[in-house]
Amino acid sequence: MPTQKESNRTYSQIDLSAMSLLRDYVDVTDPSFVMAVLCIAFNPLFWNLVGQWEHKNRSLTRIFRSPYVACYCLGALILFLNFLRSHCFTEAMKSQPKLKVLDCLFGYYASVAIMAIGTVFVTSSFLALGFVGTFLGDYFGILMEAKVTCFPFNVLDNPMYWGSSTIYLGWSIMHFGKHCLEICIAKFTHASPAGLILTAVVALCYAVALLYEGPFTEEIYHQKATKSK
Repeated sequence: MPTQKESNRTYSQIDLSAMSLLRDYVDVTDPSFVMAVLCIAFNPLFWNLVGQWEHKNRSLTRIFRSPYVACYCLGALILFLNFLRSHCFTEAMKSQPKLKVLDCLFGYYASVAIMAIGTVFVTSSFLALGFVGTFLGDYFGILMEAKVTCFPFNVLDNPMYWGSSTIYLGWSIMHFGKHCLEICIAKFTHASPAGLILTAVVALCYAVALLYEGPFTEEIYHQKATKSK
């Protein structure tokens, strides 16, 4: 039976092996990786700060002379920032080593399935909420009559965020190429440990954002319920 000292040594070796593997596949000092992290962190911070500022001051509504126009403009800007984030995410993966175990046909099919699940959650969330509901309409005073409880909100809280994180997870291992039955004519695989790390950063930033968004949104609807009494 191993002694406590021997067990600790084994755990230390495992930790060092994991750290060595991480260093081999992920260069956190790479400029494209740093830019991707900054974009990922900036997006939810930006729309939360702007949304709360608008709710308190109605500055965008005054500038655009309509809460709907202001909401659509902010939504368009958020979409642009999301496209920029995805671009930086992809560029970061291209500059980092691939994980060979994911560089295969199974990795391709797994990534397709993962991305399909994420796309279902994101698309169905958007259809249930609409553009205004998706892009902070309640912060502009455009409130929904009742809480959305249809799919996917009846199976998952905040499906837009977690669906987006799932898409990034699939994208990290996505395998592109032209295939015959037996021959891979040409292929390009992300199979990216760096992408997996960035996906975790996406999920973490969303989780932190929800700590502020959830209570703030609840307070908005609480104020509406109080005024309607």
